[in-house]
Amino acid sequence: MQKLNADVLVIGAGSGGLSVAAGAVQMGASVILLEGHKMGGDCLNFGCVPSKALIASGKAAHAQAHAAQYGVTDVTPQVDYAAAKDHVAGVIAQIAPVDSQERFEGLGVRVIREFGTFISPTEVKAGDHLITARRVIIATGSSPLVPPIPGLDTVPYETNETLFDLRERPDHLLIIGGGPIGMEMAQAHRRLGCAVTVIEGAKVLGQDDPEMVQVVRDRFAEEGIEIAEDAMADEIRGKAGAIEVAAKDGRVFRGSHLLMAVGRRANTDRLDLEAAGIETTRRGIKVNASMRTTNRRVYAIGDVAGGLQFTHVAGYQAGLIIRQAVLGLPAKMRTDHIPWATYTDPELAQVGLTEAQAREEHGGNLKVVRFPYSHNDRAIAERKTDGLIKVMVVRGRPVGVSIAGAQAGELINLWAFILANRLGMKHVANMVAPYPTMGEINKRAAGAYFSPKLFDNPMVKRVVRLVQRWLP
Repeated sequence: MQKLNADVLVIGAGSGGLSVAAGAVQMGASVILLEGHKMGGDCLNFGCVPSKALIASGKAAHAQAHAAQYGVTDVTPQVDYAAAKDHVAGVIAQIAPVDSQERFEGLGVRVIREFGTFISPTEVKAGDHLITARRVIIATGSSPLVPPIPGLDTVPYETNETLFDLRERPDHLLIIGGGPIGMEMAQAHRRLGCAVTVIEGAKVLGQDDPEMVQVVRDRFAEEGIEIAEDAMADEIRGKAGAIEVAAKDGRVFRGSHLLMAVGRRANTDRLDLEAAGIETTRRGIKVNASMRTTNRRVYAIGDVAGGLQFTHVAGYQAGLIIRQAVLGLPAKMRTDHIPWATYTDPELAQVGLTEAQAREEHGGNLKVVRFPYSHNDRAIAERKTDGLIKVMVVRGRPVGVSIAGAQAGELINLWAFILANRLGMKHVANMVAPYPTMGEINKRAAGAYFSPKLFDNPMVKRVVRLVQRWLP
């Protein structure tokens, strides 16, 4: 057994772990990185990157079939599903060197391609290595949650970890789960020529504002995607190419392929956390506001910590860890400024409180302002007028923003900046946006907040009349 020592031990080479390792080693700390599976973790290999690549293929096919509105003849796209998957693999391959073992070893990180297991509060075993470190960061991520639905063990099914290896286009894809993964893959596959049914036990995109979700639902209906809500899967039966999902209310859904997209579970099984004195919750590893576990030497970040499960959150938390474990400075997690986006078409984006949350928290102090895409000239020019922005404002400061529409994931960036720095609506109103851009939607939302104060205010009108009387 080879004994190793380091300032920082990172377990897991996903986005969060890689960010900690790169930052710490470049600041002068000695770093060991453990990864028993693929460098880059879920995001690069099975999540964000391949899903957005497949969505891009679907968008290209959809554009060919809906070009007449721009004066270009519609054509029926000739989709090569296997070639679309080659595109996905090519995108992963192009990004992979940034996350590679070779790159991190070049930075000075000791990379060990083994899973890590605690054998005491201060020691981690990885293969034939026994490692001690001043600080340990658990960044092992999450895996698809596969619930124990009767019959599922007898029927072939996909998860996000296997879907992108599928080479033959499904005739009819059944998707259990109407969250972001399920909905994104539903639309991408529909646009690539599959029939698609989304089976959701509650409501699709249940974490988002229902008014915004309706914008997406309307588009899904137009594209022929079937959505079955309040359809809790009770039994799965059949065989490859002929699968049935029976809901508790008696509905039966039939398709050729099945995708399980009901959620995620924290990857803690291999860690033996009990040996390290680390407590867990139902969602993952128990951490405090500083991302420290019940073992003061050990931190947990990203999906495994049981909070918001987004790559950018893991990256944000990595910065907090570098501040503490490398620089010895205090840092605490906050979530009020964390945005998220769902990359359907139209897109959904959110930062801060939804309208319902804001009304519950702020009551009569809340003002909600809206601005529709249909009043934005760039959206009109590009025939992308479905959608709106909704800003929740309390005493001149936004506490939440919801966007449904084209480029919502880009538009939310400004509001994430505003909330992160606790700025006000006046700062957005002072911005000059180039014309014509989708970004003007943000400025016009701020204008919608101030307009009543300026144009519907009797006092303002009296002051203006006085000023005009005395102006030379």
